[in-house]
Amino acid sequence: MAKIMVVDDAAFMRMKVSKLLMELGHQVVEVDNGKNALEKYKLEKPDVVLMDITMPEMDGITAVKELKLINPDVKIAMLSAMGQQQMVIEAIKAGAKDFVLKPFQTEKLVSVLTRLLNA
Repeated sequence: MAKIMVVDDAAFMRMKVSKLLMELGHQVVEVDNGKNALEKYKLEKPDVVLMDITMPEMDGITAVKELKLINPDVKIAMLSAMGQQQMVIEAIKAGAKDFVLKPFQTEKLVSVLTRLLNA
């Protein structure tokens, strides 16, 4: 299956998403903020990145812009809380391909992931 990088400063959210992805047969790389995601991306070269928006050290929007500089074809979906619509729009403009609202529905996450992997 695919290698998915999950970037979120909340450990419980990383664990929840990772558990689901591993149950689906994917390999998962967990990262706690946007800054660390840049380094980990270069090392791991994941197929898809699931990125939180609000994080310390480097937010998700900045991380999307930086990842696009590393790889213009990077496939990123944002994980966003309710009320972050404007930030999601900024992330899409920066290069994210899709988004999933938290708390996420399993079907929505799987649908977005499938679409990105098949793009």
